[in-house]
Amino acid sequence: MAVEQELQLDYRLNERIVLIPAGKTGKAMMETTVFRPNGPGPYPLLIINHGKDAGDPGRQTRDRFIYMATAFVKRGYVVMVPMRQGFANSTGRYTDFGCDMTANGYAQANDVRDAVNFARTLDWIDADRIVVAGQSYGGLATMALGTGDLPGVRGLINFAGGLRDDANLCDWRAELVRAFGTYGAANKLPSLWMYGANDSLFGPELATRMHAAFVRTGGQARLVEYGKFKRDAHGMIASRDGEKVWWRDTERFLKQIGMPTEELYTVTAQPQMPKSDFARLDDVDAVPFLTENGRKGYREYLARMTPRAFAVAPNGAWCWAEEGEDPDARALATCEKKGGQPCKLYSIDDNIVWRDVPASLERAATIAAVTPAPMAPARSTGAIGSTAAVSD
Repeated sequence: MAVEQELQLDYRLNERIVLIPAGKTGKAMMETTVFRPNGPGPYPLLIINHGKDAGDPGRQTRDRFIYMATAFVKRGYVVMVPMRQGFANSTGRYTDFGCDMTANGYAQANDVRDAVNFARTLDWIDADRIVVAGQSYGGLATMALGTGDLPGVRGLINFAGGLRDDANLCDWRAELVRAFGTYGAANKLPSLWMYGANDSLFGPELATRMHAAFVRTGGQARLVEYGKFKRDAHGMIASRDGEKVWWRDTERFLKQIGMPTEELYTVTAQPQMPKSDFARLDDVDAVPFLTENGRKGYREYLARMTPRAFAVAPNGAWCWAEEGEDPDARALATCEKKGGQPCKLYSIDDNIVWRDVPASLERAATIAAVTPAPMAPARSTGAIGSTAAVSD
């Protein structure tokens, strides 16, 4: 079961949550994550627009794009990540136009425009130095946004932009091409597009068609088609290793539109748990408390990509988390939620961090080992750029 847990606010980036009015009446409120440097500003602004998970948008967790946010805060930017109407804890209603991709993009762009307008009223934001970026559905919304007048916005960045619709039995690929052609005809801002060779949703052939339609009708866009990224390039900007891919071309684009790129601030590194000599990483039998099902889960964990973490509990509960934001915290939180008692981290990345435990915990493990385990829950796909496995 893939489970995303709400993460604590990151004091290193002055992270906080604000509510931004949205909609025609301004009564809807968008849950918006804000990162900023120390000091009064005014600072240039980056707005990052999120994608859409399968299922109910209201069950989607708050997006943060922590790695990209960190890179921009170092360079003196404020970063805002608004959850659009109906997503996560935002109020209002999510509107779905089915296969009409042009309308879908415009509808989401309305919320982004509200975020831009709100940000420009803040005295700690430089209202004339704004960049808007988006990933997946957020990329589609970002390019739709670029068809209107946007005071202060200098450029747009589209990371794997698009929307897939398998529910309405339509040719959603052709509809995406048509949508980008429509946006290109009314485009008012330069844009950078980035798509990876192994993007599971919008591969190279489709990305080329969408870009061609956009520029053919007059849109300003440079397409960067980079190679394969891990198992799926669609989640590249949510990955700890994504900056190695996106920063070079992003830096070039920012300079072209007169936005800053020099690092001005140092962000304190997160404290790391020290490596222990408890066991070899691949010694499955050394992991405490696990039943046979848990050992199977640990073998699966060993094949996962970094960043990753594995947590265990005295009653045999376990969880691994891979990629995305803070897999250590996600693994612990989900393990404790499923097991009903405190868990500890056993491994982080390629290191064992486990220390010997008190005898009382060993006794609890013995009891758990002779207790029949319930059926393991079904697996499902979590948010873009993150996965977790859980067992009771």
